[in-house]
Amino acid sequence: MEKITESDSHYDHLENWSVSDIVNAINQEDQKVALAVEKELPNIVAFIEKASERLQKGGRLFYIGAGTSGRLGILDASECPPTFGVPAELVTGIIAGGDKAIRKAVENAEDNTEQAWKDLLDNGIESGDCLVGIAASGTTPYVLGGIQKANENSILTAGISCNPGSPLSQAANHAITPVVGPEFVTGSSRMKAGTAQKMILNMISTTLMIRLGRIKGNKMVDMQLSNNKLVDRGTKMIVHQLQIPYEEARKLLLKYGSVRNVVNSFKK
Repeated sequence: MEKITESDSHYDHLENWSVSDIVNAINQEDQKVALAVEKELPNIVAFIEKASERLQKGGRLFYIGAGTSGRLGILDASECPPTFGVPAELVTGIIAGGDKAIRKAVENAEDNTEQAWKDLLDNGIESGDCLVGIAASGTTPYVLGGIQKANENSILTAGISCNPGSPLSQAANHAITPVVGPEFVTGSSRMKAGTAQKMILNMISTTLMIRLGRIKGNKMVDMQLSNNKLVDRGTKMIVHQLQIPYEEARKLLLKYGSVRNVVNSFKK
């Protein structure tokens, strides 16, 4: 199988380039990412619709990956509770090598075909859940092993990779394959491939949370009030919604804990 993610960069002798030339060329390459993701929108929609059905019935969403891909899954999962006010276990990101691999690479962790399933079981995955395997190459053994076992256990699976026809694309129920082309630095898939993965994960989690009723209009009415900025944002939402003074809105927000709770209390 040809790995586009490993193919030679269109650029060479980078050590001789000016800073301006490097930055402009990276920007030109990055502009290709959104167009590659656009071509995959039907596949993204198909997965989200199936996943939404499962989450509406109490299912959960899991991400697995190694290296950059694993870190992106953890990032997306970790942002769901503060943004949407959902339980931490609703969306779970798992990286090959465990939490220590978030900051530092763990040798050979991605080569173990059995470990992902063990990690998923440790996190309580069940047949009504959903699993997204993330691997730029589409060949990571850790991810493939997890997807294959998930399929055997009636878990809905998707695979995000950047190589068409990859083993991950073939193994997952839903293949999402943005072909972003060679990286600016040959093989550095933390760049365009990573950007494409982040964009797709944003779409998946945000759309699912909207479908679960965690957005009102266009506002994060269930966000956690974890800092002054978010308290201020929530207060202004309430001022706009209820047409009451700022200080009154702030006191109500701190009393009831969320914008949604404040607005609902006024409806009673």
